[in-house]
Amino acid sequence: MSAAGTDGQPHLVVIGGGLAGMAAALVAADAGARVTMLEARPRLGGATTSFRRGELWIDTGQHVFMRCCTAYRGLIARLGVTHLTTLQPRLDVPVLLGATQTRTRLRRTGVRLPAPLHLAPALLGYKALPLAERVRAGLAAFQLGRLDERSPRVDSGSFGAWLASHGQGPAATSALWELLTVATLNLPADEASLGLAAKVVRTGLLEAADAGDIGWAEAPLSRLHGDAALAALTAVGADVRTGVKVRSVTADGAGWRVAVTAGGTSRGEAVPGADPSGSLYADAVVLATPAPAAAGLLPDGATVDARRLHALGDSPIINVHMIYPRQVIEGPFLAVVDSPIQWIFDRTISSGLAASGPPGAQYLALSQSAAEPWINMPAGDVATLFTEEMARLFPAARAAEPIEVFVTRERTATFRQVPGSLALRPGASTGLAHFALAGTYTDTGWPATMESAVRSGVAAARESLAGMGVVVGDLADLVERPSAVPAAPAAPAVSAVSAGPAASAARGGLAVKPRQASDDLPDRPEPSDSSDFPDPRGANATAAGSTEAVGPVTTGQQEHSSTGGFPV
Repeated sequence: MSAAGTDGQPHLVVIGGGLAGMAAALVAADAGARVTMLEARPRLGGATTSFRRGELWIDTGQHVFMRCCTAYRGLIARLGVTHLTTLQPRLDVPVLLGATQTRTRLRRTGVRLPAPLHLAPALLGYKALPLAERVRAGLAAFQLGRLDERSPRVDSGSFGAWLASHGQGPAATSALWELLTVATLNLPADEASLGLAAKVVRTGLLEAADAGDIGWAEAPLSRLHGDAALAALTAVGADVRTGVKVRSVTADGAGWRVAVTAGGTSRGEAVPGADPSGSLYADAVVLATPAPAAAGLLPDGATVDARRLHALGDSPIINVHMIYPRQVIEGPFLAVVDSPIQWIFDRTISSGLAASGPPGAQYLALSQSAAEPWINMPAGDVATLFTEEMARLFPAARAAEPIEVFVTRERTATFRQVPGSLALRPGASTGLAHFALAGTYTDTGWPATMESAVRSGVAAARESLAGMGVVVGDLADLVERPSAVPAAPAAPAVSAVSAGPAASAARGGLAVKPRQASDDLPDRPEPSDSSDFPDPRGANATAAGSTEAVGPVTTGQQEHSSTGGFPV
C-alpha cells in the first residue's frame, strides 16, 4: 500500500519527538515530504525538556552547546529561537579549585592565533596546574588530536590509560581533562572511550580557534525545543501527535504499517488518521527513540542487531537543584574541581524565579555527570552532601541555608561511552528500504550530545527518503545566514528575553499560546506554557553589588548576556 498523498509527496512517519526526531521531521518537511510525528510523551523534547514545579520551570537536564555544534545551531536557527540563547564571543570557563578555594579560568586568548596555536595561551594561563604540567598538557592535547578515533585500536583504548601513558598524572586528569570530558562523555577518564575523547578535544579545541566557545539557553528547554518545534512543524503542514504509543512497525508492500494506540497501552484510544485496526501507513519511517525502545521496534529483516543496541548500556546524570535566599555565585555557570561538585548553573531567570520571588533569591542547578556514586542514594542524603559542600566552598552559602533542595535523576541519560562502543553503534541504515534509525546512540562520529542527536536526525531523514525524489538539506547550512531562516508563526505571548510580544516579533522570536489544563487527550498537542512570564529578570532581580547578595563568588565570566544559563 502506498501512503503518498494525492500530490505524490512521500509520507514519512517519525517515531520519537526528541531532538533527533525533530531534526528528521523538519528537514523532511522542508524538502517536501508529508510528515507525521509520533511521540509517546505528552510533549516534544525528549531528554531536553522542562517540567513545572510550583511557579518554576525545571529543566530535566543542564545542556550547553559549542560553536562547533553547527547542526544543533542550525536547528535552533530553523526554529527561530537563536535569540533565546547566548554564545560566548570566546571560550571562557571560570573554574573554582575546591582544595584551595581559589579561582582560575580556561579562556581563549583575545589575540588572533591560528588553530591549534590558540590553545597555548589558554593552557599556560590555567593556574589549576603547575606550569610544567600545563606544558605537558598542551603537548598531550596535540598528540590526542592526531589520533584516528575510527581506528579499532583507538576505539578499544581507555582515555585514562592513554593519559597516564602520556605524562598526565591524577592532578592533570582531574583538573583539566575530566573537566572537559566528563560532561561530554558522561564517564570518568578511566572508563571512557579514547576515540570519543579524541573527538571532543580535536573538534572542540584544536580544529578551529573559536570551535569551543560555549553557548547556553536563556529560556526553559521546553520552550527552546519542544514548543518551537511544534510550532515550526505545524507551520509546514506536519502532523504532530503526542501521547501516542507505537506498538510495532511491519513491512506492508513497498511501505510500512505503524501500529499505534493513543494515551499509552493502558488506555488505547484511537489515533486520528489510523485505520480501524489502529495502523498508520508510511512510505518511509525514521525510528528516533532511545536504543532499548528501538531494539524492540526493529522490523524483521533489519541488519541492525538488537542485542548490540542493548549492549550499549547507559550512564546516569543527576541534577541537584538549590534555591538560596541570596546570591551565591555570579555569572551563568561555574566549573569546580577537587570537589564532588562538577558544574553549577544559574537558573534564576530562565526558571522564572526572578519574576516569582522571593526577592534576591538565586536558583542554582548542580549538574553531576558520571553519576553512579549518587544515582541510587536517597534524595535526602544527596541533598545533605551537596548542601554541605556548597557551604564549604561559598561564603554566601554558609551564611544562608537554601530555601529548597531537590534532586532529579536521569538514569539513562546517555549510552555508556566506553572503549569498544564504536563497534556497537549502528549507522542510520538498517538494511531495509526507507527505514532508518536516529538518536545519539547511532554512529554520528560524535559523543552523545545535542549535536549528535540533530546530526543523526538529518542523516536518518536522508536515508529513509533516498530514491523518493526528496532532496534533504543540511541544518548546518543555516548557521551563517540566520536571516534566511523562516521564523515560526507567533501567537500572542511574551518572549522570555524581551519586553513583550512586539519585541519578540521584531527579533524573529517564537511566541506560543499557553497549554490549557485538561484531562482529555487533545487531537493535536498543545505547547507548554513556559513562555507565560514577562521580563525574565522581573522585579526580584538583584544587582551583583546589592547588599542582599552577600559575598558572591565572582566567576570572571566576560560578556555574557545575563546570569541565567545551562551545559552539554
